[in-house]
Amino acid sequence: MKKAILVFTKVPRVGDCKTRLTEARGGILTYEEATKFYEACVLDVIDVCLSVENADFWICYNKEGDRAYLDNLLTQVTHPERIAGVFSDQGGTFDECMQYASDYILKSGGEERLADAILISGGDLPTLQPHILVDALNKLEVLSKSEAGQKVALSKVQADDGAWIGAALVEGSCQEGGFSLVGQTCTTKFDYYSVFYNVNGITALDRLATKAIEEDLPLAYVEQVPDIDIPVDLASQVPMLSVIEHAAKFDDSLMVPRRTITILNEMGIVSVALPPEKTQA
Repeated sequence: MKKAILVFTKVPRVGDCKTRLTEARGGILTYEEATKFYEACVLDVIDVCLSVENADFWICYNKEGDRAYLDNLLTQVTHPERIAGVFSDQGGTFDECMQYASDYILKSGGEERLADAILISGGDLPTLQPHILVDALNKLEVLSKSEAGQKVALSKVQADDGAWIGAALVEGSCQEGGFSLVGQTCTTKFDYYSVFYNVNGITALDRLATKAIEEDLPLAYVEQVPDIDIPVDLASQVPMLSVIEHAAKFDDSLMVPRRTITILNEMGIVSVALPPEKTQA
């Protein structure tokens, strides 16, 4: 089965990235610092994705993003030659943009498809690790070959090895009912409409699960990877980054998000826990 990993991201631009971390919105960073932080995260995430050798790597960026700036940014990743392609979404809601990115790669299982299965990641997951991506891709393939996956496949599509591609979904959660990773095969009856934006206020994770249940789709779950949207997210991950940095000295499979750690150190960002107030007897 031909697999693809895709990072879905905005092109970093001051005033347009991680604004909920900024002082203007009750956070702790300036707009410039928030942009530098996001830029570091994106580059670290891309490096992790590029380390997975059994999958092509793609980038989908926002329609209004500066492609020239993005191209220059990508020269800084460890293996830019492994990038299979870069394309922009077509604007609209987040649902519509995610759907476009997925369709661009999978082509509804048509012969012109760029992969048989896709795994989509955000760019704000600095603790993402290669083994999580590999686990997600492996689970997609296993479910695709399962009786349940073969039964609900949208169409008869064969992989290069002659195996029939069954339906399968995989997801990894983040905090507050969202997900960090989501993937599917090209024969899976699933779309992103109403996943992120719905009138009933259902979380994205719940909506994904509901769609899978409604269509009886086989679904796999992988290790949670938190994203960073608000100050408490950042505070939670600062010690996690320290753990990864030290643990990597004893575990070659771990990748240290060095750019993210460096920018946080340069800005003097630390995580603290306030001691409990003393009560008088």
